[in-house]
Amino acid sequence: MEISTLATYHCLAFVWYFFVAYSIAHIKTEERPSEVFLYGGQWKYLTVLNLVLQAVFYGVSLLADVLRLIKKLRCAKCVISSRDLLFSVLAFPVSTFVCISFWTLYTYNRELVYPKSLDGVIPLWLNHAMHTAVLPFALLELLALPHRYPAKKKGLILLGFVSVLYISWVLWIYSVTGEWVYPLFASFSAPGLAAFFAGSLAIIVSFYNFGEFLNRMIWGQSKFSS
Repeated sequence: MEISTLATYHCLAFVWYFFVAYSIAHIKTEERPSEVFLYGGQWKYLTVLNLVLQAVFYGVSLLADVLRLIKKLRCAKCVISSRDLLFSVLAFPVSTFVCISFWTLYTYNRELVYPKSLDGVIPLWLNHAMHTAVLPFALLELLALPHRYPAKKKGLILLGFVSVLYISWVLWIYSVTGEWVYPLFASFSAPGLAAFFAGSLAIIVSFYNFGEFLNRMIWGQSKFSS
């Protein structure tokens, strides 16, 4: 794909994610149902954090494209390395996890992750922007250009570190408020919750490996960005 085309795509994706994140962040407090407690704001939800992550990723991608267009290749090389690390370790696996885990649990029992009372607050298009469109965007990025994955150990350590940070944030919120970020967690015993978190970590690691596999299947070993 031509660099100018990539720049246009990344610009549109950045604007889209910025708009979606802005929209969800500016839902009026008084409109939120009682089930959605205020501590931590929207920043306790993985879905919202992922929107910010995607906006940052596409912003970095756009910067890399612009630097290549203006022939600042030395700077572009550094930014491309950051772009690829961000995509491989976080942007792809987190988006895939958000989409698949949300709709799996929603189909089983929506009250566990997205109470019906939210329908009157969050428009249908915004729900799909947060939970559905993120996966097609990630796949499109994978198809648009090759990404250099880090060494397996480094990638998994970084992904595991960020995952543990989020789990710690969820547990901290519970210790302060006595309420779980997601109603689902209240149905588990302590060992059950530990098993759920471990299983979730295993799933997101599998999505990391899946992204790496797709990248190699599509682009082979010799076409990685440099």
